[in-house]
Amino acid sequence: MQFGVSCGYITDIGFVTHAEKLGYDFAWFPDTPLIRSNIWAMMAIAAQQTQRIRLGTGLAIPGLRLAPVAAGGIATINQLAPGRVFFGSGTGNTAMRTLGQRPARVQEFREYLRVVKGLLAGEEVEYTLNGSAHAVKFQNTHLNYINLNDRIPILVGGFGPKAQALAGELGDGVVTGIPRGGPLPAVAANVARGAKAAGRSLAGFETIALANLLMLEKGETLTSERVIAECGPAIMANVHYLVDFVRETGREPPEFVRPIWDDYMAFHMSRDAATRHLKLHESHYSYLDPDEARFITPEIIRNFCIAGQPEEIVEQLRALEGQGLTGIIFSLPGEVAFRVTEDFARKVIAKY
Repeated sequence: MQFGVSCGYITDIGFVTHAEKLGYDFAWFPDTPLIRSNIWAMMAIAAQQTQRIRLGTGLAIPGLRLAPVAAGGIATINQLAPGRVFFGSGTGNTAMRTLGQRPARVQEFREYLRVVKGLLAGEEVEYTLNGSAHAVKFQNTHLNYINLNDRIPILVGGFGPKAQALAGELGDGVVTGIPRGGPLPAVAANVARGAKAAGRSLAGFETIALANLLMLEKGETLTSERVIAECGPAIMANVHYLVDFVRETGREPPEFVRPIWDDYMAFHMSRDAATRHLKLHESHYSYLDPDEARFITPEIIRNFCIAGQPEEIVEQLRALEGQGLTGIIFSLPGEVAFRVTEDFARKVIAKY
């Protein structure tokens, strides 16, 4: 099992160096420009301040930049941190929602990944822009403005069956969510379906999950103020995603969110319609909106989190590894990130 951290603010870039010293394996940088710092600036600084930890986009969004631009960005970072860079990409739920737009469709996402993958492999690919298709490739690579010699793995964000199958078709790994992405055996089956259709082997394929973490202190309950403040931001980020998912697909909300669903939707719909999309994602993994704190109940914490005493968390992680999970990453509120990351390294990773 590999362990990762997420860093979204350039003022906290030292957090990545701190995580490297604690033994974490990778760090990713979220691509949500209206609520996070610029990923390329963040990764360039992190590349020069670290020596071992893997660095990647988590997740780069097709709707925010052209595929050749994204390929050039990650290949530039690979010149600064040779061989320890990965390109994670997703359809862009939060990034696009904060712009009032929808995430990329699966077919758009497939085309985006195809172009990025081909360019990073040093190939000439057909690229269509504004309805005009042309062959493109990186030129003059002998000038060393990018690094294509050290391979850049592509991790595909897959929170649904189609995107998970796409990861098997084109990716070196899948990034899913716990519990949002579904049971890990189902994720593996979807990945295998995509790989089979493409005639690909899954040797070395990674399965990474974005999960919610809660380490309880001795004698602490799920109703404590600290618990609610610490795990609330991550839980609500998942709830916010489901609001858009249910509205657009017409599907029923999953069982794990049903205990609060009706009450939360009544609260959400009471907001001003013109700015509702902004308020929905405003606190994304950063802080707990005081108006939403009442939805962080013990039942919801148990449904959404890897939670318990450190020994219990080790057992939960071993069970997930047995189901095929190869890496896990927790997104933590900034004010507790340093402390929790250090506690987790000492109390969980060291015992794992």
